[in-house]
Amino acid sequence: MTGKKVVIGGNWKCNGTKESVKELIETLNSAGDFPSNAEVVVAPTALHLGMAVDGLRKDISVSVQNLWKEPKAGAWTGELTVDLIKDFGINWAILGHSERRAYCGETPEIVGTKVKIALEAGMKVMACIGEQLSDREADKTMDVCKEQLDPIIAAVPSGAMDRVVIAYEPVWAIGTGVTATPEQAQETHEQIRAYLKTKIGEEAAQGVRIIYGGSVKGANCQELIKKADIDGFLVGGASLKPEFKDIIACSSAKSKM
Repeated sequence: MTGKKVVIGGNWKCNGTKESVKELIETLNSAGDFPSNAEVVVAPTALHLGMAVDGLRKDISVSVQNLWKEPKAGAWTGELTVDLIKDFGINWAILGHSERRAYCGETPEIVGTKVKIALEAGMKVMACIGEQLSDREADKTMDVCKEQLDPIIAAVPSGAMDRVVIAYEPVWAIGTGVTATPEQAQETHEQIRAYLKTKIGEEAAQGVRIIYGGSVKGANCQELIKKADIDGFLVGGASLKPEFKDIIACSSAKSKM
């Protein structure tokens, strides 16, 4: 174990009512002590950000699920700019999620621009990458990951790589109930870290936290977290349920390695 904190992110996506978010906040607040090596971050909808910031215990950070590709507030109807986000005390952003790439036309270059804006504003970023099933079947997983990684790496200002978390999310495993096996996930994480070494050097690459996303649950997190290059999770559906506490708790297994 390198001393890196395990990142446990909860992406609530487009889910939640005032009542359900209130209940979820109460569940997380009553979860007891988190493992000392866990960094817990949740990303509500834009409508529920204020509830989360005001209501959650202070050892849970709040993230936006996206931000606009221009840094300052202005005539950007329907968007959230980084200065507005930081004004609410929010210092995390999930960027480049496969759903943004697939349904909102976000190219690798747009994602890189957003990463740059967030980091220059002092935020932390969970930058998502991952392949479609057809890419994996064609043995193009790393080709896709490299294409998505390159603009992210190029966007990072000097000295800011420690605020970048790479979230590897194979698209074929997101919300499908199909999880990459621990061996599959570790293999790709190891390849991603090896590629990072060629770009930013071995020491910096070892320090980057690479987290896994794709149908992570309380039932499979223990085996996944034991893999050497898996530094946490970006959790979708299970982050809306009480079992998210079990996923947070599994961080302690990493501290024993």
